Amino acid sequence: MLTLKLLREHPDFVIERLKVKNFDATTIVSKVLELDRERRNLQGELDANLAQQKTLSGEIGRSMREGKKKEAEAAKISVAGLKSKSDELHADFEKAEREMLDQIVLLPNIPYKLVPKGKDSSENLVVRTGGPEVKLPEGALPHWELARKYNIIDFDLGVKITGAGFPVYIGQGAKLQRALVQFFLDRNVADGYLEVEPPFMVNEASGFGTGQIPDKEAQMYHIGLDNFYMIPTAEVPVTNIYRDEILPMSEFPIKMTAFTQCFRREAGSYGKDVRGLNRLHQFDKVECVWLSLPDKSYDALDSMVDHVESLVKDLGLPYRIVRLCGGDLSFTSAITYDFEVFSAAQKRWLEVSSVSNFESYQANRLKLRYRDENGKIQLAHTLNGSSLALPRIVAALLENNQYDGGIMIPEILRPYTGFDRINGRNGRKL
Repeated sequence: MLTLKLLREHPDFVIERLKVKNFDATTIVSKVLELDRERRNLQGELDANLAQQKTLSGEIGRSMREGKKKEAEAAKISVAGLKSKSDELHADFEKAEREMLDQIVLLPNIPYKLVPKGKDSSENLVVRTGGPEVKLPEGALPHWELARKYNIIDFDLGVKITGAGFPVYIGQGAKLQRALVQFFLDRNVADGYLEVEPPFMVNEASGFGTGQIPDKEAQMYHIGLDNFYMIPTAEVPVTNIYRDEILPMSEFPIKMTAFTQCFRREAGSYGKDVRGLNRLHQFDKVECVWLSLPDKSYDALDSMVDHVESLVKDLGLPYRIVRLCGGDLSFTSAITYDFEVFSAAQKRWLEVSSVSNFESYQANRLKLRYRDENGKIQLAHTLNGSSLALPRIVAALLENNQYDGGIMIPEILRPYTGFDRINGRNGRKL
């Protein structure tokens, strides 16, 4: 969340910059500053009250020593009244502070200066393209038909067991999933990321820390009995490892990677764009999280973008890197680069990764801080990026590498899969 210091000192800047996200912050900022003034006035009254209590307590002691019992009793009555008033002031202070924080969390992160204005994804900016041109054989099939033809993914069986958006991977399909996960993890570790295996459920504090609550809680699966949430991305548990921490500068940068299942309700999604693997409720993803000193976070962002690009390149997929415009930028992000791969049979671009810098927005919610060279406590910066999300990568690999007799596996994956093609010799149909 935005810091109170920023809102106090630069309210007009906040309001103007949030217009890039098509967000009118005028009313909220005004309310925050009004509640902040109320809170500070109450703090002043509390301080004065406590000072009076201290003075009177001293007078009680002197009166008792001097045998002035009546004066001591009168002072005690005054102290009791002051304590009662202090309790009221303290309750009012907590109420004003709570209401102020409730308003602050309604403000999205401020977009970085490179974020272009725009209303939606149609106004995103393509910054780089790469990868080979794909030429498909005559009669090429979309991945959901290839999955059925070669018996590698059963979407109908997933519906039977759970519901739509929960596919069952079979034989070579399951092996391809595991191969991709291990390939991504190996590459991330080689790039200096520490592998961690976090829980797949988080508590409410963790969801708040990374900004899923209250912004995206409707998109998460909630386990009401225990008040846990199924994670929508490994970003949530991995970043929360350092919640409520004050770190020495020497520990930075902190780079972590994790494979997790991810769970998203995807409420409101429908139509042709959700067929097959295009949009799922449960899917595999390998994530990278980077904790940075503020003056190094944009170098870290460039490094993450280059790393994800190397993964997509090595898989031999046509890709483009897109800088999101303000209208398509997430609530918590200061800047995001999306990676999209071209799905040749569907003739459309599929998003497979988002690489984002949140600057201090998440760190402020997480209370993730460091002690600078002068001993002063400062907020760290957090970044994360998918490296990579599997469903659409698999969709593009199946479609772009199909030939008359099967589907070729990219050479770089063959040591992980143990086979060089998918050809229907995949065991019995479930």
